[in-house]
Amino acid sequence: MVERRHVLMGGGALAVFGAGATYLGLRQMGSMEDYTASVAATRAALSQRPEMLDFIRYATLAPNGHNTQPWQFRIGKGRIEIRPDFSRRTPIVDPDDHHIFVSLGCAAENLSIAAGARGQPGDLSFEPANDGAAVLTLGGEPSGPVALFDAIPERQSTRADYDGKSISSSDLQSLAKAAIVPGVDLVLMTDRPMMDRVRDLVVTGNSAQLADAAFVRELKSWLRFSPRQALQTGDGLFSAASGSPTAPAWLGPILFDWVFKANSENEKYARQIRSSAGIAVFVAQKEDREHWVLAGRACQRFALQATALGLKHAFINQPVEVARLRPELANLVGMPGRRPDIVMRFGYGPTLPYSARRPVSTVLV
Repeated sequence: MVERRHVLMGGGALAVFGAGATYLGLRQMGSMEDYTASVAATRAALSQRPEMLDFIRYATLAPNGHNTQPWQFRIGKGRIEIRPDFSRRTPIVDPDDHHIFVSLGCAAENLSIAAGARGQPGDLSFEPANDGAAVLTLGGEPSGPVALFDAIPERQSTRADYDGKSISSSDLQSLAKAAIVPGVDLVLMTDRPMMDRVRDLVVTGNSAQLADAAFVRELKSWLRFSPRQALQTGDGLFSAASGSPTAPAWLGPILFDWVFKANSENEKYARQIRSSAGIAVFVAQKEDREHWVLAGRACQRFALQATALGLKHAFINQPVEVARLRPELANLVGMPGRRPDIVMRFGYGPTLPYSARRPVSTVLV
């Protein structure tokens, strides 16, 4: 799933296309200052008496595949529905909409945590007859502070090298405890030989995907290269959010074709996994949409707890996206015959620019 592509663009590449064209292109790029200010507004802290729209804004800060934000929200009497938006599908990388429903689960967890933290707790449920909606039904007594709440606007999928430092056993226990959701199992790996085996699966899966022209076209359609382009769409994978240089929107796709190669990408993934403290694998107990939502909820709770502990995380989902690799990953984590849902690396690392989100008004139905 989820926001994992890092487009590498050589630092001197712009010069190849001429100073004049570069200058004109840069004038149309927009500024990172404007981008940062706009994104910061979407992540502003909730007031003490927020409205439903504020809870939805927090829900949209959840991770989601290619930052497509494949969700729609409907406010009803005492409830908020999160429905899949199939118009934002990525059918090549996600042909059965698995990532869409995982994303719904991540958003639902944010929604529930935010509402509970502001005195409006509720119960999450799945309604298969209602387009497969995840639903928060409000009610009950106000709850106390939610430990993961403050982490919601700070969380990001940080696609960068980490510092290689190990994590204490108490923090690993906190991560595992936070991610407990009935119907989902979590395997935490800190053993280097095990992590190396996952690395090999990631590299194999990445090579297969990059050899698929349809996959590359789909990925490319969701790339955003300039601050202005990222703000105009409010979605997609912005190069700066992966630690890569920005570029004019017309030039970015050319550079992408030039430098985005399997060998360099595989070397990057191997290096980043080597720099990580551990790998988390989430496996739902059933292979259906309801359990994919549950896997998303568990994943999001893990990510928020990691953020609260000062850790970063990033998705390395190639072994679950390439179907032929799933059985090997399932065997590796001791769950033969089941479908792994999410693979995530974690550790201590830098903060990168945050990804954009569409305005709440555009996701309401």
